[in-house]
Amino acid sequence: LAVEGALASIAFISAFKFTFVANVAVIYATAPFVTALLAWVLTREPFRLQTMVAAAVSLCGVAIMVWSGFGTGNLFGDGLALLMTIGSGLYMIMVRAFRDTPVVWAGAVSAFLLFVLGWFVTDPLAVSQRDAVLLATFGASFALSSILWTEGARLIPPAESGLLGSAEVPFAILFAFLFLGEIAPAASMIGGVIVLCAVFAHAGRDWLRARSQRMAGPQRVASNIS
Repeated sequence: LAVEGALASIAFISAFKFTFVANVAVIYATAPFVTALLAWVLTREPFRLQTMVAAAVSLCGVAIMVWSGFGTGNLFGDGLALLMTIGSGLYMIMVRAFRDTPVVWAGAVSAFLLFVLGWFVTDPLAVSQRDAVLLATFGASFALSSILWTEGARLIPPAESGLLGSAEVPFAILFAFLFLGEIAPAASMIGGVIVLCAVFAHAGRDWLRARSQRMAGPQRVASNIS
């Protein structure tokens, strides 16, 4: 579990070096669909028609983005982002399969493996003071976001959690523009819109269904009392 998480993390970080932030964010937004497909293939978990349709639509969006990367240096980065998404899906399936394995400890071992690999591949002491501050900021923000996401997911329904998680994509594109001045090509924008429509439609429908069920509960109790 830790090794798989470490490999997915390497692909995730490396993808940003070879393609646009928008491409990585949009491709990763398909993670719920990739996970559902892998769960169906590996564990024969039921694959809902709604998820299948949304996955097919999002695949078209990703195909447009990847196709635009041919002949440029972005194709390798898009491939890494796709590999990271598949790795994340496998990680989630393994977490569910090995429920007795502490996820926190698996994450800690994964981080330690990355530390050891980085120590041998590069010279940590050669990092400049500015880069050290950036690395520390990245680590702190990544850890904080992971904690908030994990704790928040425990307090709200899964449908709302998935819908809020989908909002990561536009924020990533916005921050990339504000802080890096990065403007993704038209094909990435078109593919991103297609993927976002599929993701928000899928998550939004689950949210509406969960909301209607919560509202129907008290009404059913009131009708029984009356």
